[in-house]
Amino acid sequence: MAYTEEDYGDREMQRRSGINRLMFERKMFLAGSWGADFHPDLQPRDDEVVLLPHKGIDVFETDLPDHLERWGTTHLAIAGMTASLCCESTGRHAMEHGYEVTFLSDAIGADNPAAYEAAIHLNYPLIANAVLETEEFLAAIDGEEGVPVEPGDRVRGSDHGEIGTVRDVVEPSAQTSGYLLVPRGRVFERDTYIPLDAVVKKAGGDVFVNIPKLIVGKLPWDAPPSPGEQEAKRGPRPDQVERLYRSRDPSIGEGGETSGSA
Repeated sequence: MAYTEEDYGDREMQRRSGINRLMFERKMFLAGSWGADFHPDLQPRDDEVVLLPHKGIDVFETDLPDHLERWGTTHLAIAGMTASLCCESTGRHAMEHGYEVTFLSDAIGADNPAAYEAAIHLNYPLIANAVLETEEFLAAIDGEEGVPVEPGDRVRGSDHGEIGTVRDVVEPSAQTSGYLLVPRGRVFERDTYIPLDAVVKKAGGDVFVNIPKLIVGKLPWDAPPSPGEQEAKRGPRPDQVERLYRSRDPSIGEGGETSGSA
């Protein structure tokens, strides 16, 4: 982040939001100052990309999208400052644009414990497909390709909560879409059949699924998933729905309704 006179003089960014007012009044991230430079221990190497500075709380509002498209990136791991602002905003933007997002819980800071806990345990698990510690993430990268889930593996939700232990792994067939069987125990009062496509990472003996533990009990996972049920969850084709989205612009007058996929 780096601010110059045109940001506050011409664009009046100090009027935009509370965080911009705070940074303006405290002279935070002023270009040319130590606050807008890299820490001595984190100086970028000559072969590393340094993004243009962002002016708010969303790193996607820089040249980041151009680099991601050039590299063919599909997955972002997010760390840094701060949990409830830049990290969360960038993760939300990335998810909305089709990227897989992982937040690194022990490499993210916040200005107070409550903001950190709310981000890590409530918001991130629904935005991302996993919230991992750094060592878990590195282990998942090392074993991401071709490492099967096995009986005895421990299943964790996207909030890092422990769901249970895998009893059986059933591959897709004409009768089922494939699932992990986690038997009932201390956590859940019923056997849980987790669809294989909910599995996003494996790190050692830990398997991560992209739903928080707190929500698993509310899902219809009390029986093996059938191909027909999975197809029904995908919904109808656009051409099967009359007046598809019901979007409309009243300023156009009669006939201003639009329908069609966008």
